[in-house]
Amino acid sequence: MFTYYLELAMRSLKRSPGLTVLMMLAIGFGVAASMTTWSVFRGVSGDPIPWKSSKLFVPQIDMWGPQQISGPGAHSGGHEPPDALDYTDAMALMHDHRATLQSAIYAVAPTVLPAGAGRSPIPVFGFGVYGEFFPMLDVPFEYGSGWQTSDDSDGAPVIVISDALNRQVFGGDNSIGRNIDLDGNDYRVIGVMKPWNPQPMFFDVVDTGGFGGEGPQVFVPLQRAIASGMANAGAINCPKGVQPSAGYAGLQQSNCVWLAYMIELGDAPAVQNYRQYLDNYARAQQNIGRFDWSPNNRLRDMRAFLDYEHVVPDDTHVSLLVALGLLLVCLVNTVGLMLAKFLRRSGEIGVRRALGASRRAIHAQFLTEAAVIGVGGGVLGLLLTAGGVLVVHRVLPPRLADLARIDPALLLLTVAVAIAASVLAGAYPTFRAARVQPAWQLKTN
Repeated sequence: MFTYYLELAMRSLKRSPGLTVLMMLAIGFGVAASMTTWSVFRGVSGDPIPWKSSKLFVPQIDMWGPQQISGPGAHSGGHEPPDALDYTDAMALMHDHRATLQSAIYAVAPTVLPAGAGRSPIPVFGFGVYGEFFPMLDVPFEYGSGWQTSDDSDGAPVIVISDALNRQVFGGDNSIGRNIDLDGNDYRVIGVMKPWNPQPMFFDVVDTGGFGGEGPQVFVPLQRAIASGMANAGAINCPKGVQPSAGYAGLQQSNCVWLAYMIELGDAPAVQNYRQYLDNYARAQQNIGRFDWSPNNRLRDMRAFLDYEHVVPDDTHVSLLVALGLLLVCLVNTVGLMLAKFLRRSGEIGVRRALGASRRAIHAQFLTEAAVIGVGGGVLGLLLTAGGVLVVHRVLPPRLADLARIDPALLLLTVAVAIAASVLAGAYPTFRAARVQPAWQLKTN
């Protein structure tokens, strides 16, 4: 029967090509707008490490007190602790080691000096971290691995480099054990990462803003980077009226926040225990006179922290709602066009009903026709979505536009949404068509 209904649908559509094109255009434009916007929203709101994000947390400690209004909650009058840690608290948490894995993190911008005459210095971007950073975030390696805990305490001159930097400096060979000149100091390569550029850069959204760039090119032990005076490329936020002395020595002695911090916790009891640990730590600081306010800490999981930092721009939510509104308008217009088309065939419907066709058969016939319109609108929507993604790369900032990609999942979703939208739009016109009274139509004719 489906083949028969499909044949009837094709005949009907051919009889009124203008109306058919209008309905397909309405579906195609509405679906393309929503799918183009969805491709951007999906890119910026996706989970960069879905298999582990529920175990990753960001601790926040209020080391400034209620007189300092900070963080994204400030606009609503809330008092949130800073979104990073000062050196004193970060080192205390590292020393106590109450998490399964943990690392303080800060952004650096050193310069690589390639060996060989006439080769230009290469400015690079990376992070000072602890050795537990790599297993905590499942950083993929092409050669070697991250460094050991002893390298952190010893301040060993070791380095992990990106695949791109390895190709640029060492021609892509296995460079484990070779030296690389970083700001005039030799570092021994112990790991070469596979291409790794999580978006957003969830482990330090405070410094990176979440999106953009080609990914970190170097990782060095945090204490080694501090000791060598490596250029700090991260954000430094200080309480009102505080101006730290120059250099890392000044930062280490101040309560300015400049170290991102991430931990891994295995289960819910571990999370509860760590929250209790943070409160106990704040009370201990209160007892020694460092804090004169009650504990005001946060322990957000990775996704909650990204939401707190508003990593996904608000305008992407608005754009998605506008696109869905456009799709709804297109559906309403398509409903009107289908209703006019179907009811214009009341005589045909009356004859079919008089010859024994059931209302169910009429429903199947016209819903099949609506689905065919949806397929045509879906094909048009695919072309318009492809064009829309190209336009996105011209109108949005590159850091966001690069996340909008056309992939098989998007293509299948576009066609599926077009068919579902057209069938939904055809539901009411089909209902009305199936209620045509055969006797009235036969008397009229």
